[in-house]
Amino acid sequence: MSATTRPERTTVEPAGPLVDAEWVAGRLGEGLVLFDASVGARRGAAARIPGARPFDLDGDLSDHTSAVPHTMPGAAEFTEALRTLGLHDTDTVVVYDAQGIYSSARAWWMLRAMGFDRVAVLDGGLPAWTAAGHPVEAEPAAYDGPRGTFTARPRPGLIVDADTVAAALADPRAAVLDARTRERYAGTAPEPRPGLRGGHMPGSASLPFGELQRDGGVMRPAQELRTAFKAAAGDRERLYFSCGSGVTACVLALGATLAGYRELAVYDGSWSEWGLPSQRPVATGGSDSP
Repeated sequence: MSATTRPERTTVEPAGPLVDAEWVAGRLGEGLVLFDASVGARRGAAARIPGARPFDLDGDLSDHTSAVPHTMPGAAEFTEALRTLGLHDTDTVVVYDAQGIYSSARAWWMLRAMGFDRVAVLDGGLPAWTAAGHPVEAEPAAYDGPRGTFTARPRPGLIVDADTVAAALADPRAAVLDARTRERYAGTAPEPRPGLRGGHMPGSASLPFGELQRDGGVMRPAQELRTAFKAAAGDRERLYFSCGSGVTACVLALGATLAGYRELAVYDGSWSEWGLPSQRPVATGGSDSP
């Protein structure tokens, strides 16, 4: 068998963008590809769901030529990184992280933005997996198998830049939602990255990503999510998401998808870009939601 020949596997299909630990446990060994997308101090920790591979947002799966962190790589670089991880176009992927749902949503959104739809997020992540009594291997996520045949097919509009967000702020049909804490949004808490201005984009609304979750990083039911988005965005259905560096903005994208919204985009540079000293306007104080 050649390095790129794919063995026969049973096809599995997630019912939606979110799956629970029992769904994953019942399909281990059936051709499911698991990606650990943990970041920061949890990146490379010696604990993984059996067979999980690293979706390294702090490494190969960000564009390190960019001046801001966690920037989406180009299609060629994304294709190469995923082929190195053994991904095929026909695989089914579940992504998780060690915090619950934090950076895993970023991996999910990136795959979708690159044309890959057979992907879901593990609700509650590794903590939910271990709480359910499922096995964990005491080693970091890793992969050294054959290359995959995945090819990125970028979808315009899912990842957007600062100019697109500026236009959205002036569009009465659109809402820009900020996933950072309300204190960072208001400018009353310092930014964790040096050199950034405090505050928010004028006209944006505050919706901290943690408010979409229950304890343990489990997403709230669809109706509760819809209520949260309506409180922040009013009747607007075209939603743009921002955060500190484009990671937890994707938790909002996941929540909005679960709530039934369809016109969604993530601001890649987020506050790491907008908050830099520049002519882009910054406001302080409470939420601008309707």
